[in-house]
Amino acid sequence: MTDLAVRELPLFPLPDVVLFPQEVLPLHIFESRYRIMLQTVLESDSRFGVVRLDPTTKEIAEVGCCAEIIKHQTSQDGRSNIITFGQQRFRVLEITRNTPYLCAMVSWIEDEPIKDQDELRKLAQEVLKALKDVVSLTGKLTESETILPDDLPDLPRELSFWIAAHLGGPAAEEQQNLLEMNQTINRLKREFEMLDHSRRELAARTVIKETLSKVDPANN
Repeated sequence: MTDLAVRELPLFPLPDVVLFPQEVLPLHIFESRYRIMLQTVLESDSRFGVVRLDPTTKEIAEVGCCAEIIKHQTSQDGRSNIITFGQQRFRVLEITRNTPYLCAMVSWIEDEPIKDQDELRKLAQEVLKALKDVVSLTGKLTESETILPDDLPDLPRELSFWIAAHLGGPAAEEQQNLLEMNQTINRLKREFEMLDHSRRELAARTVIKETLSKVDPANN
């Protein structure tokens, strides 16, 4: 992206939804204010900001991700289905408009450069190994084929975003924390902690399951 450091951006708050760069987000647009927003966005650069809306406090996060519309289809009743693609992260500086939809001045966010690239790549490989172990152990426990996509990102930054975007369970708050981190290495460290914890738990459950399966019910 070649945008200026600061720009005005329409905002689309979504309850407990965190968009990451390079991720696809399909949306169904039906509210009148967002129909207006969609029309305006399509007439400009097809970009708007996705920000997490806290369902409890009803407040929007300070950091979000720019979404670019790559496909849209509008039905006769005015509703639209759109496909968006995560672009650059941003920080909300100031709300400039509340009606008919939110607009804000935002500044773009980039991860700080890391001097020790070898350490970063080594950590990325450890995170990837932990991820593969979690997927493998999950498959054993559920007795189902669980595989990772062939096109997993190679670069540490992109890998960290991919993992953050695919956290299982109710993970919106953790995802928001990962989105806001401004160092790839810190994001990967946190992801390794989570994956390693899951790996240990799954390994223990797998041992218990395998042990029980060897027990002959006739001898109980």
